[in-house]
Amino acid sequence: METTVTRTIPPEDDGATVRHILRARLHFSSHAVSRLTRVENGILVNGVPVHTPHVLHTGDVLAVKTADARPPKTAITPGNWPLPIVWEDGHLLVADKPAGMTAHASNFLPDTPTVAGALAWARGTDFIFHPVNRLDKGTTGLMVVAKSGYVHDLLRRALHTSAFRREYRAVCLGRPVPDVGTVDAPIGRDESSTVARKVRPDGLPAVSHYEVLASGGGRSLLRLLPETGRTHQLRVHMASIGCPLAGDWLYGTENPALIPRPALHSYGLDLIHPVTGERLRLSAPLPEDMRRLAEGMDAL
Repeated sequence: METTVTRTIPPEDDGATVRHILRARLHFSSHAVSRLTRVENGILVNGVPVHTPHVLHTGDVLAVKTADARPPKTAITPGNWPLPIVWEDGHLLVADKPAGMTAHASNFLPDTPTVAGALAWARGTDFIFHPVNRLDKGTTGLMVVAKSGYVHDLLRRALHTSAFRREYRAVCLGRPVPDVGTVDAPIGRDESSTVARKVRPDGLPAVSHYEVLASGGGRSLLRLLPETGRTHQLRVHMASIGCPLAGDWLYGTENPALIPRPALHSYGLDLIHPVTGERLRLSAPLPEDMRRLAEGMDAL
């Protein structure tokens, strides 16, 4: 899929080179600039192909391709799996990922539905998959996918800043005290497991904010705001304060009759589009299994 970023040169950039604008204004990496020089018609000024030393003047229109030059190294197997798309343009899309779906195929779970496979089925196998905020297999909700390496790089740099905020909903066992708080606890690997993480003094910094929205029946509905993005961060942090997520087989108690997965949902997204500058405020309603858990709770 071919996408293009354009920029009209303002007076303050008169006399700048194409390379300067690509690096300083459009924030292309040096690798991406190098790649552009090898793409046919990858850099155009007023519709004419140019090289990076080309000098620009006020009013010139610079257009550069952002599509990836080569297909992915590993072929993606398409699958006819439902994947609702909440928002999309030529640069990125936001999907509402269902439970039981991973981002990529795994040697450990070869038959598991994947976001990459669902998009390949719907968009064609030449659709190159660039997941930005990855969600665990059991986690539902909003997931951002870039349509080029360039946009992916911009979005990854924006993660955990005011330009890219995520909000989660979760159902935990018990009720955190106080009802609004912050867990500031470093997270590292748990040597006793190949997949688990734990709070440990020599771990990487990790901060999560929580708020109890409703409570009842020995469980609470939470609003969670991660300030950092460590693996399993929200699950580890809630378990560390004695309130593991319902259904969390790894950090709490497995209970398929209650819910067959950790009760965690990527609910809200506040994102400044890295190309257009548009602010996107998106949300995805709670899935049925979590709505059922929250029924009968008393709102605070």
